[in-house]
Amino acid sequence: MDDLIEVMARALASFSTGGAMQPVRTTVEIAQHRAFLGTMPAFLADPPALGAKLVSVYPDNHAQGLPSHQATIVLLDPECGALLAIMDGRFITEARTAAVSAVSARLLAAPGPAVLAILGSGVQARSHLDALGRVRELREVRVWSPRPESRERFAREMSSRTLATIRPAARVEDAVRGANLIALVSGATEPILRSDWVEDGAHVCAVGACRPTHREMDGALVARARLIVDSRAGALAEAGDIILAMQEGRFGPDHIAAEIGEVVTGRARGRTSPHEVTVFKSLGMAIEDVAAAELAYRRACERGLGRGVAL
Repeated sequence: MDDLIEVMARALASFSTGGAMQPVRTTVEIAQHRAFLGTMPAFLADPPALGAKLVSVYPDNHAQGLPSHQATIVLLDPECGALLAIMDGRFITEARTAAVSAVSARLLAAPGPAVLAILGSGVQARSHLDALGRVRELREVRVWSPRPESRERFAREMSSRTLATIRPAARVEDAVRGANLIALVSGATEPILRSDWVEDGAHVCAVGACRPTHREMDGALVARARLIVDSRAGALAEAGDIILAMQEGRFGPDHIAAEIGEVVTGRARGRTSPHEVTVFKSLGMAIEDVAAAELAYRRACERGLGRGVAL
């Protein structure tokens, strides 16, 4: 994870300085299942990496014992376009998303020990606990999930992964009051996080709600915060947290202060005052998947892992 955080920082910087190419994600809706399939190709110039991810999101899969998010990554040789590897993208997506949030927390969260509120208890909640704990000392962790058994299981199973005390919270408000670092990793399609509950100086990593009609935060919080995104084009096309607040007349496109890659490179300011609320809205980008896959491929080759297949 430490290595992945650094790889993500470099990839984000490359994207925001023209060293990477990717279109906005193309999606195909599967209406009868309230699902969609996303296609995400990308090229990075340094280190060279080329590939694409196919990701399907089926919210009802949990009832069948299946993950809601499933993905496959194809990595190609950037010199000739030949196939290098086919990888399961589900874990890569889980890990790279948290690593990008850690980049944002390192740059935007208030310095010093953190009280972390995690809203959600699934795979992203687990990976975010790992990643955020690598860039901030965690003094206390509070976890909320709609089902009491889920948040209690998370607290029980993850207590060995951190020195901080993990406490289940019965309400979102109980989790976020007094927290200065918030990981918004739920499957919510309507706002669960209200501005009234968020303390001055807090940093929010918002990684759910990846469709234009979905949101996890109320518009007041997005309007109040210094808003940083992974991609301006992607945010204005897909981020319901931003799009719906704009439709409410709360702000315009220029409310987006910067892309996180611009903050990485110093081209844009991150936090501007100790009392400022910062929000990093992450949709996930193909360059993150391809950069993470290139790292995994390189490490696999070094260690003799994987299986060769003749096509």
